[in-house]
Amino acid sequence: MSPAEPDTRAAPDPPAPDTESGFRRRLLDAMADTVRERGYRDTTVADVVRGARTSRRTFYEHFSSKQDCFVALLSERNRETIQAIAAAPDPSAPWRTQVRQAVEAWIESSRQDPSVTLSWIRDTPALGDAARQLHRDTAEAFIGLIRSLTGTVGFESAGIAPPTRQLATVLYGGFRELIASTVESGDDITTITDVAVAAAIALVTPADS
Repeated sequence: MSPAEPDTRAAPDPPAPDTESGFRRRLLDAMADTVRERGYRDTTVADVVRGARTSRRTFYEHFSSKQDCFVALLSERNRETIQAIAAAPDPSAPWRTQVRQAVEAWIESSRQDPSVTLSWIRDTPALGDAARQLHRDTAEAFIGLIRSLTGTVGFESAGIAPPTRQLATVLYGGFRELIASTVESGDDITTITDVAVAAAIALVTPADS
């Protein structure tokens, strides 16, 4: 047992009518809190257990490792972000308005927890197969979302077809990097809204328009 991770196996779980899913929720929330405070690399299982006010045994009943817990947290956050973006545009609005609504929802989701957002973008590429799979799955979901949102009647009536997979990939990757670099600079993420909207409009607008 390393000094950085003291043995917490003897710590009793608090006497509360909690369920298995409740313990998992607390562990995920504690992981998010610790990443905000210390960053993922300096986070330990002991930190998460202490923050969740539960035992190391309970942690390992739900997650196989610190990384497994982190990937589960990110999977949940990414699903929530995708759902928020998908629900944001008003399909009856002009297509440029729909683009802004989607972009604003994306930025707002990132703004709510910038430390975790930054850790997702910067830390996970080095975390192995599980994290790589998360990146692939999330990229596929975002690319599919971008193409779906631009495949509505509002875009079609303006002569705009969904972007190719390659263009949707550029849009997704560009937004991720823009968000990450803005957080790293300590700037408010909302300051990138206008440039992000302009970039999205430029990418989906046909070259001969």
